[in-house]
Amino acid sequence: MNEQSAQPAGDLTLRTQAMPGDANAAGDIFGGWVMAQMDLASGIRAAERARGRVVTAAVKEMAFAKPMKVGDTLCVYTRIEGVGRSSIMLKVEAWAQRYLSQTMEMVTHADFVMVALDGTGKPTPVPPE
Repeated sequence: MNEQSAQPAGDLTLRTQAMPGDANAAGDIFGGWVMAQMDLASGIRAAERARGRVVTAAVKEMAFAKPMKVGDTLCVYTRIEGVGRSSIMLKVEAWAQRYLSQTMEMVTHADFVMVALDGTGKPTPVPPE
Protein backbone atom coordinates (compact mmCIF):
# COMPACT_ATOMS: atom_id res chain seq x y z
CA MET A 1 0.00 0.00 0.00
CA ASN A 2 1.34 3.44 -0.79
CA GLU A 3 0.56 6.77 0.79
CA GLN A 4 -1.63 7.80 -2.14
CA SER A 5 -4.23 5.07 -1.52
CA ALA A 6 -7.62 6.37 -0.52
CA GLN A 7 -8.68 3.39 1.60
CA PRO A 8 -7.00 1.37 4.34
CA ALA A 9 -5.95 -2.19 3.51
CA GLY A 10 -6.41 -5.00 6.01
CA ASP A 11 -8.62 -5.42 9.05
CA LEU A 12 -9.22 -2.69 11.59
CA THR A 13 -7.38 -4.13 14.60
CA LEU A 14 -7.01 -1.20 16.99
CA ARG A 15 -8.55 2.26 17.49
CA THR A 16 -7.47 4.79 20.08
CA GLN A 17 -7.62 8.54 20.53
CA ALA A 18 -4.45 10.63 20.64
CA MET A 19 -4.33 12.55 23.91
CA PRO A 20 -2.32 15.62 25.05
CA GLY A 21 0.14 13.43 26.97
CA ASP A 22 1.09 11.73 23.67
CA ALA A 23 2.08 15.02 22.01
CA ASN A 24 5.02 17.37 21.78
CA ALA A 25 4.72 21.12 22.46
CA ALA A 26 3.45 21.80 18.93
CA GLY A 27 0.56 19.35 19.33
CA ASP A 28 1.96 16.69 17.03
CA ILE A 29 1.77 13.15 18.38
CA PHE A 30 5.12 11.46 18.98
CA GLY A 31 6.02 8.94 16.27
CA GLY A 32 7.04 6.47 18.95
CA TRP A 33 3.49 6.49 20.31
CA VAL A 34 2.11 5.69 16.85
CA MET A 35 4.67 2.91 16.42
CA ALA A 36 3.78 1.45 19.84
CA GLN A 37 0.11 1.29 18.84
CA MET A 38 1.06 -0.44 15.58
CA ASP A 39 3.10 -2.95 17.59
CA LEU A 40 0.11 -3.62 19.87
CA ALA A 41 -2.14 -4.21 16.86
CA SER A 42 0.43 -6.54 15.30
CA GLY A 43 0.63 -8.50 18.55
CA ILE A 44 -3.16 -8.83 18.74
CA ARG A 45 -3.48 -10.06 15.16
CA ALA A 46 -0.47 -12.39 15.31
CA ALA A 47 -1.48 -13.90 18.67
CA GLU A 48 -4.91 -14.68 17.26
CA ARG A 49 -3.29 -16.44 14.29
CA ALA A 50 -0.66 -18.23 16.40
CA ARG A 51 -3.23 -19.08 19.08
CA GLY A 52 -0.65 -18.11 21.67
CA ARG A 53 2.09 -15.76 22.77
CA VAL A 54 4.02 -13.75 20.19
CA VAL A 55 6.81 -11.19 20.28
CA THR A 56 8.01 -8.57 17.83
CA ALA A 57 11.09 -9.74 15.92
CA ALA A 58 11.42 -6.92 13.37
CA VAL A 59 9.86 -3.75 12.01
CA LYS A 60 10.86 -2.83 8.48
CA GLU A 61 11.05 0.72 7.10
CA MET A 62 8.67 3.15 8.69
CA ALA A 63 8.33 6.69 7.33
CA PHE A 64 5.73 9.20 8.47
CA ALA A 65 3.66 10.77 5.69
CA LYS A 66 1.28 12.89 7.81
CA PRO A 67 1.21 14.07 11.42
CA MET A 68 -1.24 12.89 14.06
CA LYS A 69 -2.77 15.66 16.18
CA VAL A 70 -4.29 15.68 19.65
CA GLY A 71 -7.89 14.47 19.38
CA ASP A 72 -7.40 12.44 16.20
CA THR A 73 -8.38 8.78 16.35
CA LEU A 74 -5.58 6.44 15.35
CA CYS A 75 -6.92 3.50 13.35
CA VAL A 76 -4.47 0.62 12.86
CA TYR A 77 -5.15 -1.92 10.12
CA THR A 78 -3.31 -5.24 9.87
CA ARG A 79 -3.04 -7.86 7.15
CA ILE A 80 -1.16 -11.16 7.47
CA GLU A 81 1.12 -11.43 4.46
CA GLY A 82 2.79 -14.74 5.26
CA VAL A 83 3.40 -17.40 7.85
CA GLY A 84 6.72 -19.17 8.31
CA ARG A 85 7.55 -21.99 10.70
CA SER A 86 7.39 -19.76 13.79
CA SER A 87 7.03 -16.30 12.25
CA ILE A 88 4.11 -14.24 11.04
CA MET A 89 4.65 -11.36 8.61
CA LEU A 90 2.14 -8.51 8.70
CA LYS A 91 1.48 -5.35 6.71
CA VAL A 92 0.42 -2.65 9.14
CA GLU A 93 -1.11 0.72 8.29
CA ALA A 94 -1.79 3.60 10.68
CA TRP A 95 -4.52 6.03 9.66
CA ALA A 96 -5.68 9.22 11.38
CA GLN A 97 -9.39 9.87 11.56
CA ARG A 98 -9.28 13.61 12.01
CA TYR A 99 -10.95 15.02 15.12
CA LEU A 100 -14.73 15.41 14.77
CA SER A 101 -14.50 14.44 11.11
CA GLN A 102 -14.88 11.44 8.84
CA THR A 103 -11.64 12.40 7.04
CA MET A 104 -9.09 9.55 7.08
CA GLU A 105 -5.42 10.07 6.18
CA MET A 106 -2.61 7.52 6.21
CA VAL A 107 0.01 8.45 8.78
CA THR A 108 2.51 5.62 8.21
CA HIS A 109 2.86 1.96 7.31
CA ALA A 110 5.39 -0.79 7.95
CA ASP A 111 6.02 -4.50 7.78
CA PHE A 112 6.11 -6.26 11.16
CA VAL A 113 7.52 -9.72 11.83
CA MET A 114 6.17 -11.48 14.90
CA VAL A 115 7.45 -14.79 16.32
CA ALA A 116 5.30 -17.35 18.15
CA LEU A 117 6.68 -18.53 21.51
CA ASP A 118 6.00 -21.58 23.66
CA GLY A 119 5.56 -21.57 27.43
CA THR A 120 9.32 -21.41 27.99
CA GLY A 121 9.82 -18.43 25.69
CA LYS A 122 11.34 -20.38 22.79
CA PRO A 123 10.10 -20.06 19.18
CA THR A 124 7.35 -22.56 18.42
CA PRO A 125 5.63 -23.52 15.17
CA VAL A 126 2.59 -21.52 14.14
CA PRO A 127 -0.32 -23.97 13.94
CA PRO A 128 -2.09 -24.51 10.62
CA GLU A 129 -5.23 -22.45 10.09
